[in-house]
Amino acid sequence: MPGRIGPSPETPSPYLPDPDQRLPGFARAALLKNMKNFRSCNPGNSRKDRPKKDFFQLPVAAAPLGRSRGCYDGSDFGNRRPRAPGPNSSGHRIGRACFHLEVHKFHVNLHVSTYNIHKGFSQFNRRMMIRELRDHLQLLGADIIFLQEVQGLHSRHAARFEDWPEEPQYEFLADQVWPEFAYGRNAVYDHGHHGNAILSRYPILRAENEDVSHHALERRGMLHCEIELPEIAQPLHCICVHLALHERGRRHQVGAIIDRLNREVPGDAPVVVAGDFNDWRNHAGKRLEEDLGLEEACRDHRGKPVRTFPSSFPVLRLDRIYVRGFRVRHTHVHHGPMWRRLSDHAALSAHLQLE
Repeated sequence: MPGRIGPSPETPSPYLPDPDQRLPGFARAALLKNMKNFRSCNPGNSRKDRPKKDFFQLPVAAAPLGRSRGCYDGSDFGNRRPRAPGPNSSGHRIGRACFHLEVHKFHVNLHVSTYNIHKGFSQFNRRMMIRELRDHLQLLGADIIFLQEVQGLHSRHAARFEDWPEEPQYEFLADQVWPEFAYGRNAVYDHGHHGNAILSRYPILRAENEDVSHHALERRGMLHCEIELPEIAQPLHCICVHLALHERGRRHQVGAIIDRLNREVPGDAPVVVAGDFNDWRNHAGKRLEEDLGLEEACRDHRGKPVRTFPSSFPVLRLDRIYVRGFRVRHTHVHHGPMWRRLSDHAALSAHLQLE
């Protein structure tokens, strides 16, 4: 079955270490240095000579945001001023991107990843790892990345850490490699807020963050983006989620995902749903497969979702990538020595081909 990973040589196990991890230390350092210097299709351009890209930042339960609606800049949580509209008359700047989609005989290949970044801190909040995290995300080379626990603003961390990024984490991580990004603000507190984010190499046509919280003590959101892909008539629908810790809340939120896809997405449109499901019993996966026809992309040799938590020694099957309208070519769990220092979750990657 497509997406199920067996021991055959043409479909490697998702638990094999990254190829980069088998390189000598000096080779990995050189690779990371090259990725830091990489900015766009023209590496000769320096970063300071190129304009920043505008972004979406969506409050919970916001109205759908399109190209003509501008963007929310979080100005009510600090002194950050709203950005002026870009040179595009629609108020949405389109940056240059390095397209990795391969179109051969109408087959479109897409690389997606999902990662709970733990607000930019290592396990047990020992170290701030946001800068190392940016380098490793660039090494993935994904076209679309689904991120959870992204810090939009945290004034206390900014005062405590000298190298805390001035821009929000989703903008810092995009770093001109992903010129389009959307942020859904979920949890709000006195010193800041955090939520989910989607980084994309391709234009985000529309974005909306829906409040799917089951109670006030655990704020959750569902970030839905429509992304324009080359050579594709219909937009790709991407949903990034971080579900509740308790079973009742997860049942409510999975029902919200099903309702939204049935209401907003055509039956023949390509779909990717990814994030931290906190679903160690796999109840959510069964409902999504039965009610929506979604396929679990990252499976082990027994057909079960792969283990992603904790990253140092994955035991629980928490993070998922579900797809519809794609054939799963191969997948990978990034949980080796290079990754376990960055977050308490392992990252997932899936290489897809449009059917």
